[in-house]
Amino acid sequence: MQLDIERLISDFGGPAALCEAFNQAFPDDPLSRAAIYKWRERGSIPLAQVNRLSVVAQQQGRSFSIHHYLAAEGSPAVATPVVTASQPQVSNMSDRLYIFDTTLRDGEQSPGAAMTKDEKIRIARQLEKLGVDIIEAGFAAASPGDADAIRAIAEVIKDSTVCSLARANPNDVRAAGEAIRPAARGRIHTFIATSPIHMEKKLRMTPDQVVEAAVAAVKLAREYTDDVEFSAEDALRSDIDFLARIFSAVIEAGATTLNVPDTVGYAVPQRTEAFFRELIGKTKGGDKVIWSAHCHNDLGMAVANSLAAVLGGARQVECTINGLGERAGNASLEEVVMAVKTRQDIFGVHTGVDATQIVPSSKLVSTITGYPVQPNKAIVGANAFAHESGIHQDGVLKHRETYEIMSAESVGWSTNRLTLGKLSGRNAFRTKLEALGIVLDSEEALNTAFARFKELADKKREIFDEDLQALVSDEATQHEHDALKLVSMRVHTETGEVPQAEIVISQNGNEQRAASSGSGPVDAAFKAIENLMQSGSELLLYSVNAITSGTDSQGEVTVRLSRSGRVVNGQGADTDIVVASAKAYLDALARLAGQEQKVNPQV
Repeated sequence: MQLDIERLISDFGGPAALCEAFNQAFPDDPLSRAAIYKWRERGSIPLAQVNRLSVVAQQQGRSFSIHHYLAAEGSPAVATPVVTASQPQVSNMSDRLYIFDTTLRDGEQSPGAAMTKDEKIRIARQLEKLGVDIIEAGFAAASPGDADAIRAIAEVIKDSTVCSLARANPNDVRAAGEAIRPAARGRIHTFIATSPIHMEKKLRMTPDQVVEAAVAAVKLAREYTDDVEFSAEDALRSDIDFLARIFSAVIEAGATTLNVPDTVGYAVPQRTEAFFRELIGKTKGGDKVIWSAHCHNDLGMAVANSLAAVLGGARQVECTINGLGERAGNASLEEVVMAVKTRQDIFGVHTGVDATQIVPSSKLVSTITGYPVQPNKAIVGANAFAHESGIHQDGVLKHRETYEIMSAESVGWSTNRLTLGKLSGRNAFRTKLEALGIVLDSEEALNTAFARFKELADKKREIFDEDLQALVSDEATQHEHDALKLVSMRVHTETGEVPQAEIVISQNGNEQRAASSGSGPVDAAFKAIENLMQSGSELLLYSVNAITSGTDSQGEVTVRLSRSGRVVNGQGADTDIVVASAKAYLDALARLAGQEQKVNPQV
């Protein structure tokens, strides 16, 4: 196969226009017309220049994929870029990759990661700011609370499609349809299992019955919206001919997106790419829909499998912020987005994501769910752009690209920006919250948050974006669980002495006091709380993270409790770690007492 250099140059307006556009985009590394003529003579373009052509095309407001310029067989061979026989040849394949974020649905199924409606709305606003195409806001049939949260998100989100999951039965589909009704753009995502083990052992249905249920669900969903997605649960362990049959049937019924999930994280990249190519080719009408990948991380290959699916023809990837999700999690949105952006020479696709919002999104989700990001996590980990080796440091100082394939700033990392101080006024505080995507419901809520901000400013000289996110999260938690809150505490600790804690708690407006000793000040505080509450819960996790840098940073504490098989996370933030710990423990107890039981499906 040969690269059609003449057509490529012509699409950019000819050698002169291409040279001018290129040099405007890269003035420090100009390109001559002679170099363009050499591309034509050689019949190939250096990979570095292919990446830059993508940038030039984006600046001109149009898409670019090198795969579009492959000439017919029988022409002289191409040196670079290499396009192997395994790369997809799908007739309607677009170079637009749609990002389907399921942090609010699949991500919430992480143990203890349940979110309140207000927290979900905050994350949804940030996802919209990030530029994701579809926000799966929840599973409407799971509980009345889930349906209410989806409806609330549908009312405020305007630029992204709002989606609800639904099993392939009438009750679920109708609940999803009603929940997304207020959305500017709504989608129903219905699913049913298709692997032999699931059909036989879980569903106890025949293949014919499964196809019938899938078609009926899609037809019913079409009564609510034209945007219907169908998922074949456990698809990567299903018979490919049966998948082609059921997918052909749901396309005829009106499905517009087909999802091929690796529900149990069993797939490997090479097989995933081949599976997608074969399945798309076998499915009647497969060239008229968007194919989607949803990969779990049980073997640590969720991102790799998702990218392999893109090579195989998928043009939607379902993923979560920080890879949050049940068991080992899902494909990480930030890794998928930056992989296709950094390696356009391989994938030839682009997303609508604003990459500079990746780190803020990661921090917000971490703060709300209580799941800290590991320091060596790609893209969003604290060490992702840190260099300890002297050789690496020297190389980066001389030229960043010697050891960094993307800049920290391109994904939203920057030196902490001072946002507000103790002299900042109420209007500046409100404006900054709005810039962060935080909308408070009333003037009373704003006044309360502003008072908390002033208290924090007296303790901490510099207030950063992360401090404000934590402050609002802490305030929202206290407001929601107002029946149980910390009034005051006194802790005494001395070397060689047993730590003591005295605590005053307000429960339904009645103040109660307790004291206890412990192996440390936090242990003493927790035991004092238990002396009052007698919860019978088990502490599974205690985690402390500094919200920002500096010795006066707020500490963010996550406490995970379990009782009778139910697991919850509680959170608290304060410049005093012991106070933050007590807040987190009380938050977890309140969630444990009031948590709504839900159905958590897997896709």
